[in-house]
Amino acid sequence: MLMIVLLISYLTSLILFPVMIARLKNSGIVGKNMNSAMQEDIAEMGGIVVVAGFGAGIFTVISAKTFFNLFLEIDLVSLSTALSAILIVVLIGIIDDLISISQKVKAFLPAIAALPLIVIQEGNSIVNLPFLGYRDFGLFYTLLVIPTEITIAANAVNMLAGFNGIEVGMGIVAISTLAVIAFLLGKMTVVVILLATVGALLAALYFNWFPAKVLMGDVGTYSIGAIIAVAIIMGNFEIAGMILLIPYIIDFLIKAKNRFPYSFGNFRKGKLYCPDNGPVGLGQLIMKMCGGISERNLVLFMMGIETAFGVIAILVYMQ
Repeated sequence: MLMIVLLISYLTSLILFPVMIARLKNSGIVGKNMNSAMQEDIAEMGGIVVVAGFGAGIFTVISAKTFFNLFLEIDLVSLSTALSAILIVVLIGIIDDLISISQKVKAFLPAIAALPLIVIQEGNSIVNLPFLGYRDFGLFYTLLVIPTEITIAANAVNMLAGFNGIEVGMGIVAISTLAVIAFLLGKMTVVVILLATVGALLAALYFNWFPAKVLMGDVGTYSIGAIIAVAIIMGNFEIAGMILLIPYIIDFLIKAKNRFPYSFGNFRKGKLYCPDNGPVGLGQLIMKMCGGISERNLVLFMMGIETAFGVIAILVYMQ
């Protein structure tokens, strides 16, 4: 039954992507492929299709439980609340893609998406912290920790983007890892949310992989980050979230040190090279370490790093 959720979200996105790519191009909703020689225009806001596939998977679960009494372990209140929070982030991403919200404002906007989770006090205020053990944050968890987690995750994924397939590829690794952990812990509502996302992202990877036919846009990056945060909150596995976000945090720190500049590479003879004033991001750091690397291999390298942290996160919860 769980694989059906993944399959439905995958097929929905796979069918919709060709249609939406053509519509987005015809509507002039395009972005430049910054790491290619031609810097050609590509359809943008492909994240809308990811959300559509994700929604199809979630609504399948809701319908199956409501009408056929399936998915008995699924909490429909929590599932609907998670969906509401994620759709708020989607709306923020769409608005930003269309009218470009200032960087300082949109950095904090994802916190609004915490409202549905706050009003039902989703999550467990008792958090297992590294070296400190279990600590009860009480109301502080609901009012501050939840919006902070969503804000950090959404912005982290949004910042570590800009290369064909990177946000989708790393998102698949991170979200699949959380799905395994949620399954091990018996958090089936969280498993459903994550599998619906993985299915949609697998379809997106085909169209977003080098050379990309569509870019995800902020609606895609923010949505991936928000889903990661919602899963962490609902599953109460903050340690896993900390581990999986390490590459994103490293990228953030490098960019913060350099006041958040653009961190694309210089394209020469099929490879990306770190600019002379770099590295100003994790991607550029890898370019410098490798003395030049193709965009495809750069993304595979980054996915490999995330996979290593994913394995560590799973091992932590298998003890």
